[in-house]
Amino acid sequence: MTEIAHLLGLADAFIAATSVKEVTLSHRVFGDSKKLTAIRNGADITVGRFNAAIAWFSANWPEDADWPANVARPVVENAA
Repeated sequence: MTEIAHLLGLADAFIAATSVKEVTLSHRVFGDSKKLTAIRNGADITVGRFNAAIAWFSANWPEDADWPANVARPVVENAA
């Protein structure tokens, strides 16, 4: 089961692999530079927004970084 902890783990691993700041990543993923911080502090998000975030990470994951083993990686289809 994927949950908020997995989303935050993806964010942490992405930040570690790319050195991008959390506010920048939050803006890229959610269009809101404060959203990841809010989620860390207990804010909630909709299922659709959660799924879109997981898909964003899958589509934009750094090639030289390992995807966290405890998080199921969705298959993102390329638009042809």
